[in-house]
Amino acid sequence: MKVLITGGAGYIGSTIASALEDSGHTPVILDSLITGRPEFIRGRIFYKEDIADEAALRRIFSEHPDIFAVIHCAALIVVPESVTRPYEYYLDNVCKSVELFRILNSLGCKRLVFSSSASIYGNADNFMVTEESPLQPLSPYARTKYMMEMILRDFSAAYGMKGIALRYFNPIGADPQLRSGIHARYPTHILGKLVDVAVGKLPELEITGVNWPTRDGTGLRDYIHVWDLARAHVLAVEGFDRAFERAGNPPDNYLVINLGTGRGVTVRELVAAFEKVYGQELKKVEKPPRPGDTAGSYANADTALRLIGWKAELPIEEGIRDALRWGKKRKEVLGYE
Repeated sequence: MKVLITGGAGYIGSTIASALEDSGHTPVILDSLITGRPEFIRGRIFYKEDIADEAALRRIFSEHPDIFAVIHCAALIVVPESVTRPYEYYLDNVCKSVELFRILNSLGCKRLVFSSSASIYGNADNFMVTEESPLQPLSPYARTKYMMEMILRDFSAAYGMKGIALRYFNPIGADPQLRSGIHARYPTHILGKLVDVAVGKLPELEITGVNWPTRDGTGLRDYIHVWDLARAHVLAVEGFDRAFERAGNPPDNYLVINLGTGRGVTVRELVAAFEKVYGQELKKVEKPPRPGDTAGSYANADTALRLIGWKAELPIEEGIRDALRWGKKRKEVLGYE
């Protein structure tokens, strides 16, 4: 089947494209390349366009009328940046998604998998969140994801579309075949920074926030291998209609599915695991939390197993190994370390 991926030249979108290809499907990539990388397109069907460009979307669907579903990954994603630049985040993530959903509906494309975020949950008492946990997005970035979900839900209920929101926390690692990986020159995610310290790009690792109410004071996260994440998107598309049947065909035509490992890992624990895989200790310094940071939580993923037959399979050590391997190959692929 053909699947349109918005943001398909980014870290997660390109990995999903590889997973689709490995499963015998054809990804069609729509990406403005504002943050995505042309190196990740690799001869795939590609349109360099904005997701809210109606003429572009109509051209895509006229040239590929057999597109089965859309996976919507395109978004600005840096939490601290969203605090200082909320306008850009609400414009790119929310306003353009409204137009995207409207255009897709007018084109008769009724199946949409939304790459959402578990950051829209509030702080859970035991740190574990289910799909029924209270929502309390605590940063502009998280609020844009919440709004995008609510818009998709309303569109699904009103216009006969069907939406699946996949909520997940912190992707780590790279495509195991090293076709793509983290591409930001200055990664904001902890594992990207760990790799940069290991290869000498950064002098030390800043551990931001050490007084959270967790077992060691550092933030608790659900680190999920990006390949596991990509597989979940493929399974959601392949089993799209079946997932709704298994859920009892909810009247609002909308499903929420958490993706996670089912266990929380603190920043200190991730650093210790990295040092064990890497084989040496890194220089570290403690810093205050960044704007928008929270104590964190992890996702219960029982619903994913029940509705789309997915569970996380790769341990964080595998994600660390793949991130280190990608760190060595990055310059060869992207032209910079």
